[in-house]
Amino acid sequence: MLGHGALVGKIETSWSDLLNHGDEPFDLSFPPIDDIYPSLTLKTAFAHTCEYDDGALLDSIVECEITRRTDAGHTRLSKYMSSKSGVSHLNGAVNYFQWVVASCPVGHPDRAAALTNLAWARLQGYIRRDLQDIDSSTSLFRDTLALRPQGHPDHPLSVHRLTEALRWGYKYHRITTDIHECVQLYHQLLPICHEGTHLRRIVVGKNGLDYVIRKCNKLPTDASDEGIHFRRIVLELCPLGQPHRPSALRNLSWALCVRFQQSGSIIDIDESIQLSHEAVSLCPEGHTGRDDYLNDLAVFLGCRFQHEDESHDLDEAIALYEDVLRLRPVGHKFRDAILDNLGGALVTRFDIDGDVDDINRAISLHREGLTLRRPGRPNRDTILNNLALALNSRYDQLETSKDLNEAINLYRGALRLRQHDHPERHINLFNLSSALCSRFMETQKNEDIEEAISLCQESLAALPALHPDRYFSYDWLRVAYMSRYQILHDPADLSLAAENFRLASRHPTQGLPRRINVSYDWTVAAEQHAHGSALEAYYTFFELLDAHLATRSSTTSRREAAAAFSYARSLPVDAASCAIHLEDLRQAVKLVEHGRGQQWSLASRLRTPFEDLESTNPKLARRFSELVKRLSDAQGSTVSTGRAAADQAAREYRKLATEWDTIVAEIRNTCGFSRFLLPPSYKDLQATACHGPVIILIASKYSCNAIIVPTSGKACHVPFADLTLADLNMLKDDFARAIRHASRMGPKESRTDLIVLLQKVWDEIMLPIVNALQYDLKLPRRSRIWLCPTAAFTSIPLHAAHPFRMKADRSGRELCLEDIYVCSYTPTLSALMRSRQAMKTSVTPTFAAIGQSQPGSGQGTVLAAVNSELELVRKLVPPNVKFTSLSGDEATQAGALDALRRNTWVHLACHGKQDRDQPYNSRFSMRDKPLTLLDIMENHTPQAEFAFLSACHTAAGDEETPDEVIHLAAGLQFSGFKSVIGTLWVVDDAVAKHVVEAFYEKMFEDLEDGVMDCTRAARALNHATHAVKKKVPLEQRIVFIHIGV
Repeated sequence: MLGHGALVGKIETSWSDLLNHGDEPFDLSFPPIDDIYPSLTLKTAFAHTCEYDDGALLDSIVECEITRRTDAGHTRLSKYMSSKSGVSHLNGAVNYFQWVVASCPVGHPDRAAALTNLAWARLQGYIRRDLQDIDSSTSLFRDTLALRPQGHPDHPLSVHRLTEALRWGYKYHRITTDIHECVQLYHQLLPICHEGTHLRRIVVGKNGLDYVIRKCNKLPTDASDEGIHFRRIVLELCPLGQPHRPSALRNLSWALCVRFQQSGSIIDIDESIQLSHEAVSLCPEGHTGRDDYLNDLAVFLGCRFQHEDESHDLDEAIALYEDVLRLRPVGHKFRDAILDNLGGALVTRFDIDGDVDDINRAISLHREGLTLRRPGRPNRDTILNNLALALNSRYDQLETSKDLNEAINLYRGALRLRQHDHPERHINLFNLSSALCSRFMETQKNEDIEEAISLCQESLAALPALHPDRYFSYDWLRVAYMSRYQILHDPADLSLAAENFRLASRHPTQGLPRRINVSYDWTVAAEQHAHGSALEAYYTFFELLDAHLATRSSTTSRREAAAAFSYARSLPVDAASCAIHLEDLRQAVKLVEHGRGQQWSLASRLRTPFEDLESTNPKLARRFSELVKRLSDAQGSTVSTGRAAADQAAREYRKLATEWDTIVAEIRNTCGFSRFLLPPSYKDLQATACHGPVIILIASKYSCNAIIVPTSGKACHVPFADLTLADLNMLKDDFARAIRHASRMGPKESRTDLIVLLQKVWDEIMLPIVNALQYDLKLPRRSRIWLCPTAAFTSIPLHAAHPFRMKADRSGRELCLEDIYVCSYTPTLSALMRSRQAMKTSVTPTFAAIGQSQPGSGQGTVLAAVNSELELVRKLVPPNVKFTSLSGDEATQAGALDALRRNTWVHLACHGKQDRDQPYNSRFSMRDKPLTLLDIMENHTPQAEFAFLSACHTAAGDEETPDEVIHLAAGLQFSGFKSVIGTLWVVDDAVAKHVVEAFYEKMFEDLEDGVMDCTRAARALNHATHAVKKKVPLEQRIVFIHIGV
């Protein structure tokens, strides 16, 4: 075996001294190398007897020419290394080693060693600049490595030798591929280079891995997939405790951020923030460079805010920038950068909150920064642009022409400093365009708007098709065209504006919040100017909002995200009104259904049955099922203990949501599943009217209408020509006052105010609908109908509409709505559809009566009649049905949830509270703590059938998003109960028991084969409210409504 080319040391001894050790092993020690004391353990033995003396034996060994020339090569190389010159020694060594390589052909056992010796000699010459060719050394080391694969005892050393050649090549020639390959090799080498060995010390030392990492951390940012993969490997080579880990974290986080800016992938910026948080944690107070890491984190949070519109990201970014500003006092060389960054964040906050102090401070910071970046200094263009942006924002709010003109001049100055190939020139272009649009609207000078349009078109030409910033070019281009249209009224400009609305809202790499906002603006513009793209604009808004809410991990976070667009809460009814105007009732039904009930639809997607998919594609169904489980586990409502934990949970959920989109797309490509989890078609929605028509009542600022969806045939339109949204809001408020007034009246007093209002509901709303049902649809009397109210209609007791007058011929009293038809409600058609689909399965019914007369502290007063009501229910339930009663100390939150899970029929008698600000906190009062709507929603009970909620406000809607109809009764329906009795306002428990008694008597009358049927609930309630007229005041009779099948 030939040596590896490293001369450890020389020692002289005689054969006699060696043989004197006998059979015992002994050590030979050498001088230290790099604080390591090398030694050699030997053991002597006679292989065979020999006639030769010592000299003859030695002669026979050195006669091997390969060995002799190898030794000679090492001798010459040693002399070269120990002298300051001596190139002749180097050449001699190279010649010897080349001869040896030639004498060890492929397959020779010593070829790898021979290649190593030659490569090592040439590398030493290159290091000392006596040889100029590094490629030959690198090539020889590669050949050696090929001969010593993984598992070979010399494989680690051969990998190390190749890294040395690459490292020296990079040092002298700065070839990036060399340092990249070095990193890859170190990544392979470290796991097989054991701790404590001499090789390990060399590998990780300052001239090995440490040097490579330092150089890697100084390489420019590469946001390509390969560049990010490279940065990940560098980070792996910097475990916790390694001094270069913060820099490695920083470099990877910036690469991910740049890729995010180029592609819009939220997962990238999420990871940037995660890595940056760790980098900051590794640089505590007083650490050199802490300001840089804090600044990085603030930048990344600002990027995510711009994409996701989460206010806490912006707040944290501003707080971090403030910290950096304190760490960079006057005189600090990078103070100008933090002034610019903090100013930009304050401008963003001003655009949201409108706090003038923010914008004034921002402008002051930018001006100070500009004085530090004098003409000729790098990045002066950036601060010019950002100061202009701040002045432009202040103009938008305060309309000071001086600000606008200065902004335009600054934008032009920044543009002059940026060459055509500058990567951010497009930002200057569309920013200047926006300012010129504003000035055009003020001065109406045509040259301004022409330049604005040209600048946006130039910015588009500079950007790749999927660059996120194309969104801004489209957005400002539509602003320019709309501005010109408003002045010149050219229809071509309106069409161009609509096209750019479309392109901006559908640009896939921009954040959803921005696209949602621009799609809303599109709906407004299309409605205002009667443009034909209005319906497309509405559909786009609903699709984008769906996609945005789907990225939120819990029910409450989805509602919070939806509340950010509360300005658009009337869009479902406005969209339906638009479709009605276009005489497209099918589209009207689909739009109002798509826009309403998004919370329920998103929550229910994880409960989608997929038995058909299992029979068609079991493997795909299994993958879908597993993902549903993972999403369900991640979707809980548990509040995180801190911001970091919440961010981590959100990041993980977004990754799962991306997987969800991928697998759902795959399922839709499967034959027969093209509409999997898509909004229902009109045909699907009409199927909900199989047992009676559904009447959708639409209250929009544009018009008020009803659409009757019949069991078969075309939908029927009932216009309310003389009714406006303002009228309905007034009627809603009048009802609230009349109910409060009636609750303070004696049982015998006439409810005159309430009667007048119910007459108005009959004459102006329900009578036209009844006429359509009777005369157009020929619907027989006592048929069932379902009311699906929207907006202000949800707060009006439509079912109680009553003429309260005699017939014209004085032959008797006119019939009221509930004399003619049996009314039920449904929050949405989809909710009714889900309930009908769940009726396919049936189980043995069990009944639980849950009552709490003495709720826990702060949950309400004592209810004296609750226990007697429970006893009444027990007596009325058929004796063949298993009955459970839960009251007093047993009626806890957990006990009530368990009863809901275990029983198919439930009666709840307790305090109910609708939380109009936070509807998921709406609750039933229990002994220990409330049973909330969120608890009920997460309590999946697919076998449940019927619930009677003898409590206050169980079917009253949500103030913030009334079209969502988020209330306790709807929550029980969502959790699995197909048929629910709820209440619209406060219930008097002393008189409610009369309704309860009449209801259950009718409900359990003449049961077929003794089987309880939840579909009888609507008729039983209709009967009960008539039966108790003499016992129960009007407002307490009409408080109960039926929801569901």
